[in-house]
Amino acid sequence: MEAEDWRERLAASLEGLRRLAVLGIGNELYGDDGAGVALARLLAQSGIAPGMMQAFEAGPAPENFTGSLRKFMPSHVLMVDAANLGLEPGSIRVIDPAQITGAGFSTHTLPLHILADYIAREGCRVVMLGIQPRDLSFGEGLSSEVSSAVIQVKNHLTDLLIAL
Repeated sequence: MEAEDWRERLAASLEGLRRLAVLGIGNELYGDDGAGVALARLLAQSGIAPGMMQAFEAGPAPENFTGSLRKFMPSHVLMVDAANLGLEPGSIRVIDPAQITGAGFSTHTLPLHILADYIAREGCRVVMLGIQPRDLSFGEGLSSEVSSAVIQVKNHLTDLLIAL
């Protein structure tokens, strides 16, 4: 898969977008596992109209944000998390939620494929974006590779949303 292919796949996955909810998933106490939360924080400060996009720092328990999602009524939900993709640190991939099985994908209380199924039943299109971590050991802060990936995703999403 081409290194830049995630941009095209993300844009295609967000086709028909009216309102985007971003669930930033992960635990900031475990290094790069905080990638999704860092992205949500950046997006919340991006100036995108709150009626178009809301970013939630969902942390390690994204299932706690289903009520907030319901209130926002997004057409699309983008779930972003660190994911062991077997690639170079900082690699970004759009992942089919159906391919996320078992609790092994992440360290979260509810397996993400179950959450994705639940959100989809609420009438939202669910898109999963994974960022390959370098370091998941205890300690705050993202590696330079993952920090760069988070900024790339933030910039690409901002550009997509401004173009709408």
